[in-house]
Amino acid sequence: MTTTKDVVKGGAFLIDDSKPSDVFTPERFDDEQLMAGRTCADFVEREVGPRMEEIEAGNHETTVELLRAAGELGLLGADVPEAYGGLGLDKVTTTLITEKLARAASFGVSFGAHVGIGTLPIVFYGNEDQKARYLPDLASGKKLAAYALTEPDAGSDATGGKASARLSDDGRFYLLNGEKQWITNSGFADVFIVYAKVDGERMTAFIVERGFTGLTVGPEFQKMGLHGSSTCSVFMDDVPVPVENVLGEVGKGHLIAFNILNIGRWKLAAGCVGSAKALLETSALYAAERKQFGRPIASFPAIQQKLAQMAARTFALESVVYRTAGLFDGALAASDPGEPEGAARAIREYAVEASINKVLGSEVLDFVADESLQIHGGYGYIRGSDVERAYRDSRINRIFEGTNEINRMLIPGTLLRRAMKGELPLTKAIQRVQQELTSLPAAEAGADGGAMASEVAQLANLKRAALMVAGIGIQKYLMRVEEEQEFLLSVADLVILTYAWESALLRTRQMVERGGPEVDAAVDLTLLFGEWAAETAESTARRALAGMEEGDALQAQLGLVRRLFRRTPVNTVQVGRRIAQRVLEARGYPAFGTPGGAA
Repeated sequence: MTTTKDVVKGGAFLIDDSKPSDVFTPERFDDEQLMAGRTCADFVEREVGPRMEEIEAGNHETTVELLRAAGELGLLGADVPEAYGGLGLDKVTTTLITEKLARAASFGVSFGAHVGIGTLPIVFYGNEDQKARYLPDLASGKKLAAYALTEPDAGSDATGGKASARLSDDGRFYLLNGEKQWITNSGFADVFIVYAKVDGERMTAFIVERGFTGLTVGPEFQKMGLHGSSTCSVFMDDVPVPVENVLGEVGKGHLIAFNILNIGRWKLAAGCVGSAKALLETSALYAAERKQFGRPIASFPAIQQKLAQMAARTFALESVVYRTAGLFDGALAASDPGEPEGAARAIREYAVEASINKVLGSEVLDFVADESLQIHGGYGYIRGSDVERAYRDSRINRIFEGTNEINRMLIPGTLLRRAMKGELPLTKAIQRVQQELTSLPAAEAGADGGAMASEVAQLANLKRAALMVAGIGIQKYLMRVEEEQEFLLSVADLVILTYAWESALLRTRQMVERGGPEVDAAVDLTLLFGEWAAETAESTARRALAGMEEGDALQAQLGLVRRLFRRTPVNTVQVGRRIAQRVLEARGYPAFGTPGGAA
C-alpha cells in the first residue's frame, strides 16, 4: 500500500537521484495487467483490423459499433470506478490498454478521446448525481463522449475562449453560446464536456447532451491524417444546460481543463508507444523481405542503424510512459478517496512529467514514422499503404493536447512556479550545482559503482548541465524569464532528455539486478539512446549559453559544459548492429520477458 510519504514529488527527478526499484517498468506487469493487454490486442486484431478500410473511409457507424463492442468487453470502463459500472483499473493497466489500441489508428483516437478527455472529467470532478447519471452509460458505450475546449480564436491559449454562459431568468439553466472547433468524436458523441465563461468572465465546465436544444454539429473536417476519426465544429445557440450539469465549480473550469489535459498528454504518449512498435514491426518485416543488389535490405548496415535508432527511442519512450503511470498510481493510492480534490491533486502533481510524455512521445513517433517510410522507399509513399497512413496520422500528435512548443514552455514554467511556492527545492539544487562546478572532481562525480556506473555518472552531469543553464537564465532574466522563449525551450529539452535517459537507465539497471536473457538487449538500447541524448543535450546547452552570454563569460561556461559532457564515446556502430539483429530476429520490437515488450 502506497502512503503519502512514498509519493514522489513531481519534477523531483531533476534534483534527486532515484533507485532502480523506485520506478515501475513493463517487466513488472502482473497477470491481470497482461490479461487486459491481451484482451485489448485480440480485440484490435479480430474486431477492428478487418474493418479498418470502413473506418478510414469515414464510416462512423462502424466506429460507434466497435466502440460499443469495446464497452461490452469492459475496455471503455477501465478508468471508471466499479460503483458506476466500470472496472476501476489502475493507471498502469489503462496505459497498457491505450498502447494496444494505438494499433487501430483512427479508431484508437476515437477510443482514446472517449475514455480519456471525454469521460475522465466526470470521473474526477463529477458529483455523485452526475457520476450516477452519466458514467454507467459511458462505461458501457451506450453513450459516447467528446471534449470541447478549442475555439477558432483559442487554441494554445485555452483560457482565451469566447464561448459564454449566462444564467436564465428562472435560475434553472445556463444558456451557452459560441463555437467549439476541431472536436474529436463530435460527429457521433452523445455527451460533450464544454467550457464556457459565465457572464463572459468565469470559465466553467458543463456536461452538455447532444439533444439539448440549440446545439448543432458542423460537417466533418477533411484532415491530412486520421481520416477515420470524427472532427467537427460544435455550435451553441442559447443551449439550455441545467444548473445541475455544471461540472465542478463555476469559475474553476480552467483547473479541470488543464488537469484533464495532463492525463490526455500522458495517454497520448502511451498511444505513441503502441504506434511506434507497430511501425518497427512493419519495417523489420519489410526490410527482411525487400531485396536490392541481390540481398535483403536488412543486411545493409545503413538500414540496420535505422532500425536500431527506432528501437532505442521507442525503448526510452516506453520506459518514460510506464514510469509515469507508476507515479500516477502511487499518488492516487495515497490520496484520500473521501476528498473530492484528492485525485485531482494527485494528477496535478505530475504536470511536468505529463508534458514530457507528450513531447517525447509525439516526436519519437514522428521519428519512427519517418524512418519507417524511408526504409519502405517508394512503396511507403504510395497512398493507402500502412506506412503512408501512419506517417500522416503521426503528425497531429505534436499539435494535440497543447502544441509541443506550449508543452515545452510549461515544463520550466511549472518547475519555477513550484519552486516559488516551496513545493520543489529547485533554487537549492541550482545553488548546489553552482558550488559543485567550481571543482573538477565534484563535477565528475555521480557514479554509484553499480550497474552501468559510467552512464549513471554521465546522467548526473546532464542534470547538472540542465540546472546550470536554468540557473544562469533565471539570474539573467529575472521577472521577464517567461518572455525568453528560446531559453525556456532549451531548458525544457534538457529536462526532457534527463527524464527520458534516466527512465531508460533505471529500467535497464532494474533488469540487470534481476538478471535474464533480455539484459544485453536492454543495455544496448540504453547505451544507444544515452549517446544520442548526451550529444543532443550538449549541443542544446551550448546553444542556450550562446544566447545568453558572450566573451570571457561565455567561454568559461562553455568550458564547464565540455567538462560535464566529457566521456568516452559509445561504439554506436557495433551497438546499433547488435540491436538491429535482435529487431530482425524478433520481427519487431524486442521482447523483454513479457508481452508488454513483444507487442
